Amino acid sequence: MSMDRVAWTSLYNITRAKSGSQPFSKETLKRVLGFARPHRTRLIAFVLASIGGAILAVATPVLAGRVVDTIIAGSDAGEVIWLAVLIAIVAVAEAGLGLLTRWLSSMIGEGVIVDLRTRVFNHVQRMPIAFFTRTRTGALVSRLNNDVIGAQSAFAGTLSGVVSNVVALALTLVVMLNTSWLVTVLAMVLLPVFLIPARRMGSKLADLRREAATHNAAMGTQMTERFSAPGATLVKLFGRPADESAEFALRAGRVRDIGVRTAMLQFTFITALTLVSALALALVYGLGGWLALQKQLAAGDVVVLALLLTRLYAPLTALSNARVEIMSALVSFERVFEILDLEPLIKEKPGAATIPEGPVAVEFDDVRFAYPSADKVSLASLEEVAILDTRGGEEVLHGISFRVEAGQTVALVGSSGAGKSTVAQLLSRLYDVDSGAVRLGGYGPGTGLDIRDATFDSLRNTLGMVTQDGHLFHESIASNLRLARPGATEEEMWDVLRRARLEAMVRSLPDGLDTVVGERGYRLSGGERQRLTIARLLIAQPRVVILDEATAALDSTSEAAVQAALGEALQGRTAVVIAHRLSTIRAADAILVVEDGRIIERGTHAELLAADGRYAELYNTQFAEATAVAQEAVPEL
Repeated sequence: MSMDRVAWTSLYNITRAKSGSQPFSKETLKRVLGFARPHRTRLIAFVLASIGGAILAVATPVLAGRVVDTIIAGSDAGEVIWLAVLIAIVAVAEAGLGLLTRWLSSMIGEGVIVDLRTRVFNHVQRMPIAFFTRTRTGALVSRLNNDVIGAQSAFAGTLSGVVSNVVALALTLVVMLNTSWLVTVLAMVLLPVFLIPARRMGSKLADLRREAATHNAAMGTQMTERFSAPGATLVKLFGRPADESAEFALRAGRVRDIGVRTAMLQFTFITALTLVSALALALVYGLGGWLALQKQLAAGDVVVLALLLTRLYAPLTALSNARVEIMSALVSFERVFEILDLEPLIKEKPGAATIPEGPVAVEFDDVRFAYPSADKVSLASLEEVAILDTRGGEEVLHGISFRVEAGQTVALVGSSGAGKSTVAQLLSRLYDVDSGAVRLGGYGPGTGLDIRDATFDSLRNTLGMVTQDGHLFHESIASNLRLARPGATEEEMWDVLRRARLEAMVRSLPDGLDTVVGERGYRLSGGERQRLTIARLLIAQPRVVILDEATAALDSTSEAAVQAALGEALQGRTAVVIAHRLSTIRAADAILVVEDGRIIERGTHAELLAADGRYAELYNTQFAEATAVAQEAVPEL
């Protein structure tokens, strides 16, 4: 290994490491070893191959010195040829071990990445909705990418580096001291000149690298948010493209300046270390050559010392940085474990029951609920704040009680923020109640199964929900439909599209069911997007349907069509409907008026109008507004 390569390797290792003197965590190390356990066979082979490679690396200079001594001694040419063949064999063996080490390193490293990413991905999927409403997506994705790869380096690089460098350093020192202790000791005197620039310059480069990474991350976040359909629309609507461009250019300019400064520091660093290598080699050749002329050292030994010099400095430099690299890897592991240690608020109980087959009733029994505070569901590092917001815990539902018999439809109406959507989220177990119970099934009050005692699978198979935003994945129409029922056939998909009044539109598309709908379904109109989410509900065939402002994004024509489809689909099913347009829920079996987290009125449409309370007020207000709009639409004669 040349001194230039040693310099570049040292520089790379230092700038990759994270600064700081975090305490060594034995608990973290135990958990790291837990991830290593499935790969222990390959790890053992990896360490043995690294040791073998270190031994062969020291053997080559010794054999080269023997060749020089043999030539000077005028020995038989056959001995020189034999030594040359032996050097070639060592080189081939070293190359083979290098390939084996690289393969094992890749297998272990990539295996750890798969294990960590899968564990984190599965864990994040179990987190409650409150977690996703607070967490920045980019910060979470970074844990799955940057930190997992940083943790991988502990296995793929640092482990083998420490083992092989310790072996190489020990063997090199033994051979050099045995060859000439004087030259070896004097060569070691130059070691501080080698290490001090590496430490100081490397620290500066590491700081610059981290600053550039911060700016690049900010630019990545800006691009991710602004290049999405909603983000781009927002920027264009408010007319801030110039400001956005200026902010991006400022960060890009700072990255440019850091790049220039980094390049100059790197050049200075490499130049300094190259100078040290020249001085070290000059010392070896000068002092070694003088000793050889004085017959105190063989000429071949001078060659051995010169070749072993880099074998001495390389492991010393690498080992001097090993602690920083290990701490860097442990920091990455700790950031990954930080996610895994965040306990989901919503858990499936051991021995959870399956919701019985057949029609299902819904019951809310004195339900009280407060949204959890940030410290219970999130991390400051994922929200990119210094301290989590500790506010929360204020009760938003106060003793909600009602029962929906199997096959009935109950509508929830009221002012915005009254708690209607919270009721829907509790029924679908996106959150858990603080007190009281939400039950499914049963033949009377208090006889159903508490949803906290039900399995997740049976709950998902029983409940279906359509929300106001009508979210779709950036996939095909068929993929979005099969999300609700993976085994759905094309005939079944066309059937639900027909019932959702979308069949003609989808058949008119060039790719039909294979048409990609775009991010969040933005290639479809608002009405088409919402009807597709309703088609997804229909194909799931749930026994309990939750509609949270499901027709809010539709025009009058689309709303009428979807209402007809929903009326057909809801036959024989229990339904909880949250509606702003009161005209859509007049046929409900019961209507509950929710205000300030309490049910203040309940009854049928006719009963509530006759009571002349809050429902009548809401209805009359909407009717008056609709009449005014209709009158304005009539042209004057």
